[in-house]
Amino acid sequence: RYFQAINVGMLSHQIEFSKAIAEIYKPISGRMSDPDSFHDEGNQAGIQACEQYEGIVGELQETLKPELEMIETRVIKPADQLLEIIKAVRKVAVKRDHKQLDYDRHRATLKKLEEKKDKTLKDEKAMYKAEAEVEQATQDYNYFNDLLKDELPKLFRLEREFIRPLFQSFYYMQLNVFYTLHERMQNIDIGYFDLTLDIEAAYEKKRGDVQSQAEAISITKFKTQGGRKPGTGSKYAAKALEAKSERRSTLSDGTDTPPPPYSPTPGAAALASPPGSATSWGSAAKSKGAAPPPPKPKPSRFSGVPAAETVIALYDYEAQAEGDLSFITGDVIEIVTRTQNPNEWWIGKVRGKQGQFPGTHTQAHSIQGPS
Repeated sequence: RYFQAINVGMLSHQIEFSKAIAEIYKPISGRMSDPDSFHDEGNQAGIQACEQYEGIVGELQETLKPELEMIETRVIKPADQLLEIIKAVRKVAVKRDHKQLDYDRHRATLKKLEEKKDKTLKDEKAMYKAEAEVEQATQDYNYFNDLLKDELPKLFRLEREFIRPLFQSFYYMQLNVFYTLHERMQNIDIGYFDLTLDIEAAYEKKRGDVQSQAEAISITKFKTQGGRKPGTGSKYAAKALEAKSERRSTLSDGTDTPPPPYSPTPGAAALASPPGSATSWGSAAKSKGAAPPPPKPKPSRFSGVPAAETVIALYDYEAQAEGDLSFITGDVIEIVTRTQNPNEWWIGKVRGKQGQFPGTHTQAHSIQGPS
């Protein structure tokens, strides 16, 4: 894993990153219809710098390969072997725990048979068998328990003596790897990069005025200058708006103009003003007088059923116990049962749920008959 992290993870990633940057530096335009008019606008200096960087990282991979392989053989593999030994020890500990469970089970069976008052011949045989099983379980448990108590301290001592030099070797090997990486990267001599500047300063220096040039191109903007501004339409739309405003002014002026002379016949009224004009409509409305009142609503089919009483919630209330009704401000609650005292608890329904709630959180709303 360590070899993969350094060689494949970090160095190979640097090479792939350099190749991606080189692709960006290559010209975007392809071969034109006229070969003589083709101009290579790619960043050749940047492409060469990327190729040089790839070569440096490739040399680093070859230089560090023996060091990384040494870490793999002298540190990683011995540590893996130690882990295999620890797994075997854990299996012995699990075996000891299982034997302890067997001992407890057989011991409980024997104790139950011993406490039985009236023992039969079958009970005597069962007790004899239980005593033998307890003896065997005791021996098995003591074997694994003594094995762990005797040999675990020896293993821990050997493990400590093994890990200390292993850790020291790993520390110095790792230090050598990072020292090689740091020294080679610090001595990079690629003219395209100015390593004396910080990362941001070097980026700003290389970028120059490219940003302002890109922002000056209209295609990079979401809203171009040559487009129609929002809210403006064609000349026909402007004429339509103007005509609509004139019609509105005509309707408003028609209320102040006197009504046309009375005509005894509908035909004469039709000849007096063109059909559909705003003035004739306003005059006709005035001549007819006030509109008749709307008809009374039809009586409900269930008028004999008593109306449901409702209240409106003045505050939010969250249920504090089972059976309480939760609601929020403005909810209309249908009363199921209530008392005359608003300081007591009432029962109501809201949004299909029924429960009790404090009457102080509500006020009378309206009377709604069932639909």
